[in-house]
Amino acid sequence: MIPSYVADLARSVGLSTLMRAAGVITRLLPIPQPTMMVGPGASLRLGQAVNDFGHRKILIVTDAVISGLGLMDAMTTALKAGGTDFIVFDEITPDAPLPLIEKGITLYKAEGCDAVIAFGGGSAMDAAKAIALSVTNHKHPRQLVGYFKGRHAPAPIYAVPTTAGTGSEVTVAAVVSDPVNNRKLVIADTRIVPKMAALDPSLMIGLPPPITASTGMDALTHAIEAFIGHWGTAFTDRMALSAVSMIYENLPLAFANGQDLAAREKMALASTYAGQAFTRANVGYVHAIAHQLGGRYHTPHGLANAIMLPHVLKFLRPAIEPQLAVMAVRARVGQAGEPASELAQKFLDSIDALNARLGIPRQLDALREADIPALAKAACWEADTNYPVPRYMSQEVCEEVIRQALPQRTPAAKAPARKAPARKAAATKAPADKAAPRKAPSRRSAPAKTPESIAN
Repeated sequence: MIPSYVADLARSVGLSTLMRAAGVITRLLPIPQPTMMVGPGASLRLGQAVNDFGHRKILIVTDAVISGLGLMDAMTTALKAGGTDFIVFDEITPDAPLPLIEKGITLYKAEGCDAVIAFGGGSAMDAAKAIALSVTNHKHPRQLVGYFKGRHAPAPIYAVPTTAGTGSEVTVAAVVSDPVNNRKLVIADTRIVPKMAALDPSLMIGLPPPITASTGMDALTHAIEAFIGHWGTAFTDRMALSAVSMIYENLPLAFANGQDLAAREKMALASTYAGQAFTRANVGYVHAIAHQLGGRYHTPHGLANAIMLPHVLKFLRPAIEPQLAVMAVRARVGQAGEPASELAQKFLDSIDALNARLGIPRQLDALREADIPALAKAACWEADTNYPVPRYMSQEVCEEVIRQALPQRTPAAKAPARKAPARKAAATKAPADKAAPRKAPSRRSAPAKTPESIAN
């Protein structure tokens, strides 16, 4: 029988060669880029610009929180002023579940729509892409999972992201979820990149700090995995490193003060730059594992990435030390000229420090030991068959990496030893210190509803 380490070596060599060959092809793929509108009021300007295309009716895909907050008002007012008819589909929930996408497809057809505007976080944008591709190909979204499964181009797509993290406004992918099988599915096609996108920081100033943190770390993960993989180009490296620098500078500012429009705009741009990097250079094990955690536990994607990023990078370090050193300099946590090993360690330490500063937990409370083998198996399959990772994991190694995120169990306190009963019982004597009676808990006002649905 072949020793497991020999099999793992043969597998990694074969997969690495295959992925490098695939990278040659990806460099030749023409990936369109949307017309970008940037700055406060960009969503209104997008509405004005869309009017010029003469659409019959537009399906606006969003979620109930965004719809209720009135974030779309400027854009919809512009559409009305220009005479463009639209209907709002605001039922999208985190992870873009297939049953809700099906409802969106039905509404699109019933209303006679001919274009889609995605308004929200990653889930809204991914749902909009799936709807747009499904309606023109007359296929269920499940039939479009994979690469280039649609014969026809999608309906025109426009995008207004309300978080700075997914970069979906410039990417070729739509990640949807299958709630029956607890899986995330990826639809990939260069034609689902939106035609136009608006980066409007004024839409992001109300984001709660935890969502600002997790979506920002999602963008950072995109930039890092794009830079360390084998499909990078001069362009993707430039975009990825710019994103790393901007996120390190501006994410703490936006987290500390959500009203900081300049920091919000820089984060929106960083998210887009990271999206431009990874949509060609692709991602890696952090995303492969995060997708499994999202599918099984419904963990927000950005949070799953943030938790797993330090653990995966520590495993990959022997293969990516020069890249880690470059990122340390660009993140301003080290100086050019320092030894690469020292810079690499500084960058790894800075990831832990940034997570701590942003309140990202070190462990995932939902994670269960019994689930880890299946999670690792699925993650390895996803990475092995899709991503140009710089170093391959065996399933056993992947299990150990995931295990680092297990919640720490607090050992049960030992019961105090029983004392021997006193010979004389003072049964009628009242205790010296009488416990104060418990007060009825004061009613707290319900916590404000936060737009967590727009974080995925």
